[in-house]
Amino acid sequence: MSTRIYVGNLSYSATEEKVRQAFSAFGEVASVRMISDRETGRFRGFAFVEMSTPEAKEAAIKGLDGQEVDGRQLRVNEAQERPQGGRGGFHGGSKSRYEESRDSYN
Repeated sequence: MSTRIYVGNLSYSATEEKVRQAFSAFGEVASVRMISDRETGRFRGFAFVEMSTPEAKEAAIKGLDGQEVDGRQLRVNEAQERPQGGRGGFHGGSKSRYEESRDSYN
């Protein structure tokens, strides 16, 4: 069972330490991953937290979802796994719709 949590609507001034502190009230925090924009390096307002146990994950979700932190109402839920296969199109994955339609005529 996954112990990863999605944390959305964080203040742009949030730090890894603040997030870790908030979640540690519900159990041991295994890791915190703050998501930054690739081009600018600025924090994007969401993070992924991994708790040490499924019970700690459930407690953190119940305890923090909808709570106001730094003036913003948090969205906290179970993280969804990324689909396999990459981004598609010209990024090295499957063919784009243009390529598929072009191939169907040849």
